[in-house]
Amino acid sequence: MQLELLNEQGQAASKFDVPETVFGRDYNEDLVHQIVVAFQANARQGTRAQKDREQVHHSTKKPFKQKGTGRARAGMTSSPLWRGGGRIFPNMPDENFTQKINKKMYRAGMAAILSQLAREGRLAVVDSIKVDSPKTKPLADKFKAMNLASVLVIAEEVDENLYLASRNLVNVLVVEPRYADPVSLVHYKKVIVTKGAVDKLKEMFA
Repeated sequence: MQLELLNEQGQAASKFDVPETVFGRDYNEDLVHQIVVAFQANARQGTRAQKDREQVHHSTKKPFKQKGTGRARAGMTSSPLWRGGGRIFPNMPDENFTQKINKKMYRAGMAAILSQLAREGRLAVVDSIKVDSPKTKPLADKFKAMNLASVLVIAEEVDENLYLASRNLVNVLVVEPRYADPVSLVHYKKVIVTKGAVDKLKEMFA
């Protein structure tokens, strides 16, 4: 299988051979949905908290007498049925949102996403992405010349200059292959992979 090899102007200069096992798989929508949801769930933190009827501030005094009022009987105002009362099943800080995904499923799902991006023309290869200094403007001008407004760059190695130059760009993310995730692959309009990163993706997902 071949992908477009882009030049400095973002034009397809030639073709580049890529492994069929990573970039030529069938699209499995259910599997892709599962790994995207699991990735987002695993990023959640249990920082929210609500109070149960034991923790709310209230009086233990009976709000009104048991009989004769025509109202439903009530023992105390901390009841979940009352406004200001405690929650029946409150959210707690130690809540665990993680979902387990098998390694084989994750590899197959990532390969399915990369294959679908290749079919849609949203995936291309470049020789390399390098900058001489940790300046944002030269890298922004390079992406502008290549007509890339929203791009995920998977580079074989992200040095300090490239990291510092790219971290302030909106709609641009530069990562090494081991940090490529399903949400970013789906989110960005264009995915650029360096030649060296193609081999690493083959090792990880083939």
